[in-house]
Amino acid sequence: MNRHPGGEEQTIHLLKRIELKKGMKALDLGAGEGETVRIMKAFGLNVQGVDLAPRSSEVQRGDFLDLQYAADSMDLCISQCAFFVSRDQKKAVSECWRVLKKGGFLLLSDLDPGNLLEIVKETGFTILCQEDQTALWREYYLDAIWNDSFCCEDHKLLQKEYKGRKIGYIMIVGRKE
Repeated sequence: MNRHPGGEEQTIHLLKRIELKKGMKALDLGAGEGETVRIMKAFGLNVQGVDLAPRSSEVQRGDFLDLQYAADSMDLCISQCAFFVSRDQKKAVSECWRVLKKGGFLLLSDLDPGNLLEIVKETGFTILCQEDQTALWREYYLDAIWNDSFCCEDHKLLQKEYKGRKIGYIMIVGRKE
């Protein structure tokens, strides 16, 4: 099962929201098994995956709340269904801002407790595109529960963090101006 709603098709949809150029320096934050890293490499990007618990040789151990990359060094940061796990989406978005070059892109799809778009805007990103993808996330979530492939810790986190709140799933493309 894909580790984020929409899988490879959704990743490509997200990447096609911007003009990709071969050799762009990119980070996949919350990269896990490196699925998105491999897709991005196929587009000719110079990409590194970062995850607290990497499950692929293409992904290095690291924390996207404290990236070990220089400021203004990346052209692109992508994260799919990962920032919510950090419990600090604001810090995660701020770290992307820090490492991105002027003109760099944030490609984000994640759980939205109702303020993720505002966090991205307040950090300073210009919003190029946003899409409500709650229906896609619900389908993914139900399929994961049905097939017993959803991580118990993820489910418990969702219940604890978002209990009583209406949450959705949003795709955001922002640019650092």
